[in-house]
Amino acid sequence: QVQLVESGGGLVQAGGSLRLSCTASGSIFRISTMGWYRQPPGQQRELVAAITRTGSTNYADSVKGRFITSRDNAKNTVYLQMNSLKPEDTAVYYCNAPDYATGGRNEFWGQGTQVTVSS
Repeated sequence: QVQLVESGGGLVQAGGSLRLSCTASGSIFRISTMGWYRQPPGQQRELVAAITRTGSTNYADSVKGRFITSRDNAKNTVYLQMNSLKPEDTAVYYCNAPDYATGGRNEFWGQGTQVTVSS
């Protein structure tokens, strides 16, 4: 199994910045690409950003130019730098990693961290 633990959420004013971290532990060999998802109140979970082990990234259109994801493989940690935050970025943010031991059919999830952006 793989454990994912997020940190760095909180309350910030619109236009501000936050940096989320997600550290993986356990059977690290089972994961490669890692992603960030978010679930706004009353809405479905959506992909925000993803990063491969070699550093290739992709982003949701709604966060392009504002959010940056990166990773430190030596620390088994991925980051989500969130800039120019908007009230609509308010959500619980989750770290995610497909389980490659199952061909990606299963996924590992963190417990989530709340991000609240006030107007």
